[in-house]
Amino acid sequence: MNYKEIYEKWLNNPNVLSEQKEELRNMADQQIKDAFYTDVAFGTAGMRGLMGLGPNRLNIYTIRKATQGYANYLKHNDLHSVAIAYDNRYNSHEFAFDCAKLLASNGIETYIFDTLRPTPELSFTVRYYKCDGGIMITASHNPKEYNGYKLYDETGCQLIPELASKVIAEIDKLGDFLDIVIPDDYDEGLIHVVNDEVDKAYYSECLSIQLRKDLDKKFKIVFSPEHGASYHPVMDTLRLAGYDVSEVKSQSTFDPAFSGTKTPNPEEPGAYEEVLKLAKELDAELILVCDPDGDRMGVGIKHNGDYIVLNGNQTGALLLEYILSTYEDLGIKVDNPCMFNTVVTSDIGEAIARYHGCDNERTLTGFKYIGNKVRQYEQNHEKTYVFGYEESYGSLIKPFVRDKDATQACLMLAEACAYYRSQGKTLMDVMNEAYEKVGYYYDTQF
Repeated sequence: MNYKEIYEKWLNNPNVLSEQKEELRNMADQQIKDAFYTDVAFGTAGMRGLMGLGPNRLNIYTIRKATQGYANYLKHNDLHSVAIAYDNRYNSHEFAFDCAKLLASNGIETYIFDTLRPTPELSFTVRYYKCDGGIMITASHNPKEYNGYKLYDETGCQLIPELASKVIAEIDKLGDFLDIVIPDDYDEGLIHVVNDEVDKAYYSECLSIQLRKDLDKKFKIVFSPEHGASYHPVMDTLRLAGYDVSEVKSQSTFDPAFSGTKTPNPEEPGAYEEVLKLAKELDAELILVCDPDGDRMGVGIKHNGDYIVLNGNQTGALLLEYILSTYEDLGIKVDNPCMFNTVVTSDIGEAIARYHGCDNERTLTGFKYIGNKVRQYEQNHEKTYVFGYEESYGSLIKPFVRDKDATQACLMLAEACAYYRSQGKTLMDVMNEAYEKVGYYYDTQF
């Protein structure tokens, strides 16, 4: 069928709501073509796309198609439980609870949060409840018009391609996905709304990563969640650890329009405008910025009276240098330590790792490959995970989570700042010292 025929099929389907049909009738021809000429792609990283009506958009029908395919995959593999979370975007709450109801109608138990949580906490929740998988509704740092859908395995790791291809095969077997409906008699008892028990357990694990607790923490940190789900996890863990942190209030509301920021992406300069203003006002020494689903961290450092914003390669290198040098200083012994990064990450990480006698392994792009390595070495004990990161501003300190975790990263970077401050150094001084030890590295994207 061509796109006009598919459009007419949506207009005439009894499962499409009347108000949605009215919206369809008001679409211009180019909008119809864009929304109906193909299906939104479900790939090895799940789905991500513009929200709206049509098979090439994220909507309740395309979400149901993916979820029914996932449900069939779970049932065929005798798997029975899923954790679900979502961030601050438009329709995320609706999509998440619709997923829970559809899974329940398939006899699958779900654990779902009543409000937004960051991606790393979803990964933690899968592990906490010993679920067989997870769903995260998020479009990460994309603009407000987007949403997305990511799937996780029983370890809290995003599905690797081998598993994702099996889900895709189940999705492809489905007929007309407009006919996927949730029966009125689904078992509501299979849906468990998660309370703050998980938050407390997650925060406790995050606080356990601290290497040096007895530091002078009387310096100013300024933080922005960019309207997203990292607000409570980052603010709470930093304050519980004793740090003096102030948030950018105009960016701390859970606003799906991202109205207080030029961009929610910490890879872009516009994400730092408001946080830099507050940092200058408070004379802060450290700036922390997270993306909406709380897995990526951007960093700014006060150095020689000015603020320097680091990129993901520099931040990862700094965290690695602090962790490995602290292990040496404190006499922490690790058998066969290994750091993991990806093929698009700067070589400086490998150089720092080897300087400290730590092995380095590179994976394909995507943190699921690092998460899969954690599983592999937990099973064969050949190497011990000490750190993993990507150039795209994401890292993982301790693998009680199997995805990038900005809460852990913010806490460890604050500790590094406090420690080097006690040595009379800024984090930029440490970065320059690292360059002097292992060589100077310049990186850019093109």
